[in-house]
Amino acid sequence: MIEEEIGPLSDNEQRFVRIVELAHPERFMSPYAWLQIGRKPEDRLPMAKAFIAKAVWNFSNTRHFLDYLRNSPSLRRLCGWKTISQIPSEPTFFRAFAEFAKFRLPDKIHAALIKENLGDTLVGHISRDATAIPAREKTAVKPTPPPEPEPETPKKRGRPAKGQPVQPKEPRRLELQPARSLQENLADLPTLCDHGTKRNSQGYKESRIGYKLHLDAIDGAIPISAVLTSASVHDSQVFIPLVQMPFQRVTNLYDLADSAYPLPRDLAPAGDAKEIHAFSRQLGHVPIIDLNPRRGEAIPLDPASRQRFKQRSSVERVNSQIKDNFGARPLRVWGAAKVMCHLMFGVLASTAIQLFQRLVI
Repeated sequence: MIEEEIGPLSDNEQRFVRIVELAHPERFMSPYAWLQIGRKPEDRLPMAKAFIAKAVWNFSNTRHFLDYLRNSPSLRRLCGWKTISQIPSEPTFFRAFAEFAKFRLPDKIHAALIKENLGDTLVGHISRDATAIPAREKTAVKPTPPPEPEPETPKKRGRPAKGQPVQPKEPRRLELQPARSLQENLADLPTLCDHGTKRNSQGYKESRIGYKLHLDAIDGAIPISAVLTSASVHDSQVFIPLVQMPFQRVTNLYDLADSAYPLPRDLAPAGDAKEIHAFSRQLGHVPIIDLNPRRGEAIPLDPASRQRFKQRSSVERVNSQIKDNFGARPLRVWGAAKVMCHLMFGVLASTAIQLFQRLVI
């Protein structure tokens, strides 16, 4: 029917139609409705479709995408504009994007898409991984803590004397997360742009400025949840929030993660954490995490776990798809909210395409 109206569709235009048909973004336009006060704003639904198309066509720059949109009559009609003059100006697109980022529009569409298509499905494996998101902005200035008042008597170094009370340590984030809700755990994670350092596969340290995108993907390379943090946040700090997020959307059996996540204390050298294993088992999951000796003896996975761990490559494929095919490289927006909004339009497009292939099969 669409081709009879506007002519033959290209491959990208067919993908775009499938994504919009599965996502139904019109259901989430109520926060952007006109309140009968002031000048009537431009319709946000065509612009939401346009940002989905921007990810499908792998544009990282809104200005370049608008030039392409004005010269593509079929895509213009698919978004909802009949003539070139109806396409809003570039500043209007920027204001609409800021509103989408504020109300987390692509996150809501993605969550509804997962619940509708996978809510009643028993998922075998959820693969968890993080990828660096370089940003073209300055690192945020971290607030300096207030100076502690000097004690009346100077504190002696070393262990306290026998019979003296031991000063309790502040609980770590991993110790607090199991007892908190998903919203509280997400609010506690740093999201400012800062420096991140990681050792590459050759053993050299690499530093970058930007953010880190933490993704969960099920078998079939379907992303089901995403969290954005500062580049300096360790992967283990986001494990429990990522377990909580898919738990509200799908039912899975196994949690797969690489050796960047810690091991339980009874199986690894001192200093590793056991909270992530305990929380995963508390929800009825089986955690399978690649073992990292960390100055100790390597503990290999059992044959069954090693075979299941091979499924973790699905999340790595999702990371590469979002970066290479859905406009996440290079990044041309500033601020954690806008960066997450830009990335989630790509995650939404990738999810809908993979779901469509699953439905066809």
